[in-house]
Amino acid sequence: MSVAEDSQAELAMHYDRSKEIKAFDDTKAGVKGLVDAGIVEIPRMFIRPIDELAEELIQGKSTLQVPVIDLSGLEVEDARKKIVDEIREASEKWGFFQLINHGIPSSVLEGMIDGTRKFHEQDVELKKEYYSLDRTTRRVRYHSRIQLSQSKTVNWRDSLNIDWMVSGQIEPEEIPPVCRKAYVEYIKHVIKLAETLVDLLSEALGLKPDHLKAMECAKGQAMACHYYPACPQPELTLGVDKHTDLSFFTILLQDQSGGLQIMHNNQWVDVEPIEQGLVVNIGDFLQILSNDKFVSINHRVVAKKVGPRISTACFFTGVSEPPKIYGPIKELISEENPPLYKEFISSDYITKFFSKPLDISGLDHFRL
Repeated sequence: MSVAEDSQAELAMHYDRSKEIKAFDDTKAGVKGLVDAGIVEIPRMFIRPIDELAEELIQGKSTLQVPVIDLSGLEVEDARKKIVDEIREASEKWGFFQLINHGIPSSVLEGMIDGTRKFHEQDVELKKEYYSLDRTTRRVRYHSRIQLSQSKTVNWRDSLNIDWMVSGQIEPEEIPPVCRKAYVEYIKHVIKLAETLVDLLSEALGLKPDHLKAMECAKGQAMACHYYPACPQPELTLGVDKHTDLSFFTILLQDQSGGLQIMHNNQWVDVEPIEQGLVVNIGDFLQILSNDKFVSINHRVVAKKVGPRISTACFFTGVSEPPKIYGPIKELISEENPPLYKEFISSDYITKFFSKPLDISGLDHFRL
């Protein structure tokens, strides 16, 4: 046993994880609260297992770039065909692409990033009223962990979640005042973009443009507004563990800090921020509907010495109420290409997703 393993084993003997987590939760100050307190060593609950850290040192990192797709000229037939072809290739090979000229004004994007910063950097007493780990009854909630009881370590980030999956809408008064105006404006624009995207994804699958729209794949949205503070020991933790998204697709706005990585050909690839660009990724639900034609890919965020990094993910998860059955699209299935997944109800998938470690794919529960 190495000195490092010896030391970690000794620490584990005297370590009460539940006590440390409770003390952290009780502050309701999040990860930012630790940084504001001036810590120079991160708490034990954030430190990744030693075997995981060792594997990280030998794992390769690619210099490839995630595909960038220009949406300008979408109404012109030839340009649209080119865009659809690019989306098809990116969705099949990468599961990720970046969009430019998507139609959302830069002022709206900047307002969204600024609003997220203002929420997380306001006085902690104002944030506390939104602090909750109850995702079933609180539609607007601030917290610092997800699936903690199943996950090995806590991630180095704070989040504000806004969830209108069930009702299909969120009242502006429910959104914190400090970011309300910016969020309402961004939500309006991002839903409009999603309606365009769902048509393009349908065409990329060889279906009629309104096929996925008719299945209500762009309904049931949830938004996660993340704040990743500067970390004194970034090599020991992650901003968020590797995971796939529980959605049909996700639209992500990120600032210029970097840190998002995706797994491609068994190597981590940096998703370099593009000024005014948006990241789109295929989620588990669309991998199932496409019968593995499109892929939902593992991605993560690394921690950094400098910060904060700010991002906002909007997840499109379909209809939960009343329950709607989804499964491989019959037009994509044949004797040569039989269904690979069981049918599912999105609420069942969501329940299973939150009952497992974040880094374990939910697809396995529904694979035939």
